[in-house]
Amino acid sequence: MSVRTVRGGSRLAAALLATGLLLTGCAGGGDGVRDAGRAETADKAGTGSRPASGSAASANGADKGGGAGTGGSAPLEARGADAREIPGLGPETRAQIPDDSRQAVVVTGINRDSNLASVVVHERDPVSGWAPVTDTWPAHNALEGWTDDHNQGDLRSPIGVYGLTDAGGRLADPGSRLPYDQGPAFSVSGTGFEGEPLEGSFDYVVAINYNRVPGTTPLDWTRPLGDDKGGGIWIHVDHGGPTQACVSVPVDRMKELLRTLDPAKKPVVVMGDADSLAL
Repeated sequence: MSVRTVRGGSRLAAALLATGLLLTGCAGGGDGVRDAGRAETADKAGTGSRPASGSAASANGADKGGGAGTGGSAPLEARGADAREIPGLGPETRAQIPDDSRQAVVVTGINRDSNLASVVVHERDPVSGWAPVTDTWPAHNALEGWTDDHNQGDLRSPIGVYGLTDAGGRLADPGSRLPYDQGPAFSVSGTGFEGEPLEGSFDYVVAINYNRVPGTTPLDWTRPLGDDKGGGIWIHVDHGGPTQACVSVPVDRMKELLRTLDPAKKPVVVMGDADSLAL
């Protein structure tokens, strides 16, 4: 288990709080943390796969090693006729999963404009290919659904393949293998889009490497592609309603996810509506 000490993250969080930079979030509207309090920082080489033509993302490419990138198709030994692929993913999406990634959190939205989704974690065996290692979890995504050209405040979650390298939360580490930053800066209050309380939404989070620097606390606010491309996009505890751009799952599933993700397996999230992922 790799744990980032509370001291380092708390100092950063305290500084952000002192200057009013930690807004309330990604988790919902109104009093919630806008875009997870702008809490993330982006992939050094880009924001992920399938960027829109002409967007800042497409101009920056993607980093195979960082995980928020275009990656490549499955290793040769897993490409035989009997090798299993992840259900629902088309050839374009599969090609964006890095060759060295052996864990994929697949978030499938009902349709382009829906805020309801499902999540299944898959792992890749070098010979037999991909197989699910969890059951299907209910999830929420952004209020207005999905987009392949995410911008700050559009209330849509970005479609693509992004690395998962850093975690944290208000509560103590439940057994994460990813570096885990605990501190009070993950507290959130207020209500979401449907009037539901947001408290506890950031008890556990995994930063999605969209417009952030991998290897930093989820509270790092650096955005290599600029503020207009949004950020602070996390997988976090579900509060019973749509998010601003994040993906949310029930609290028990968040703890299971933190215990499952293994940095040695270069985990990624593959996220989008069903039709987009099938391309």
